[in-house]
Amino acid sequence: MLTQVSDQDLRVRWAAMWPGGLVGFLCIVIGGLVAAVTGPTGFQHGSWAAAYLVLVAGVAQLGLAAGQAWLPARPPTRRTVVGELATWNAGNVAVLAGTVAGAVLPVVAGGLALVVALVLFIHGVKAPRPGWTTWLTAYRLLAGVVAVSIPVGLVLSAVRHG
Repeated sequence: MLTQVSDQDLRVRWAAMWPGGLVGFLCIVIGGLVAAVTGPTGFQHGSWAAAYLVLVAGVAQLGLAAGQAWLPARPPTRRTVVGELATWNAGNVAVLAGTVAGAVLPVVAGGLALVVALVLFIHGVKAPRPGWTTWLTAYRLLAGVVAVSIPVGLVLSAVRHG
């Protein structure tokens, strides 16, 4: 059973979620646009970049931001949200730029930034609200899939560009 929340708690939780939700949504839209122009422009990494933008920078960010805002007993502070999102998105930019440029070092740096951000996101949900166990499981599953995909992506980048 989900617990009742006050109007103030709802405002604080929405404020914690909207930055990551907005950026995640924009990444999904940009990923769709990249997919649309990949064929006509012959963009070599377009298919990969579109998938990355939609799945990692978009959907994963939306899920992590929503979980961070709604699952813990106490929502994150604005400072925490800004730090996590800055780290997450800097990592995404580095991975995308490094891949398109064919440079492994930015991809590795970006992957490390994603790991740091993921640890921060997971740490922020260590004390969940009562009644949110199923959602907590889904959040941890999402974090686990992302955590496994980071080293896989780094190895693939090193093999392809190293």
